[in-house]
Amino acid sequence: MNILLDILGSVIIAGIVMLALFNANTYQSKTRFASDSELQMQQNAKTLADMINYDLRKIGYEYENTPFIEADSERISFYSDIDLNGSVDSVTYFVSDTSDANGTLNPHDKILIRVTNTDTLRGPSLGLSKIKFSYFDKSYKPSSSFENICYVKAELWIESIEEVDDNFLFTYWEMTINPRNL
Repeated sequence: MNILLDILGSVIIAGIVMLALFNANTYQSKTRFASDSELQMQQNAKTLADMINYDLRKIGYEYENTPFIEADSERISFYSDIDLNGSVDSVTYFVSDTSDANGTLNPHDKILIRVTNTDTLRGPSLGLSKIKFSYFDKSYKPSSSFENICYVKAELWIESIEEVDDNFLFTYWEMTINPRNL
């Protein structure tokens, strides 16, 4: 009888240990997935910020008049010799609606669209859910007059492409740019 109780006790203890190891493995897998998703989201945010930063710094390059064509909160359009070929280009940035980003599981993400003259570049879906442009004069006061704009502030809201624990991870990126040619 004692042997039977010893075997039963050993089986129960082994089951508890196996269950603890299974839970630890599941936790580790979820943590690794969340960490990888967060890293990918941060890399996507940096990629988007670098693209926008590169072009906005060139606003008005090799253009003599007021370079802005359009400057509202979700769209910016300006003149610049963006490709450094000696001819002035028009560049426009805006985001698509959510139906264009059907390659991800996130229902909120959109695609950043860059139009140079008549060439449209639709980037990959990088989790961008919102973009906002703000414009400031030399005293860093909000300005809606194209002639007075000296600073352009771009704000990006980026979410993870896949859900992590029934939520989408979120990050925010902000940059204020003072183009040299304004």
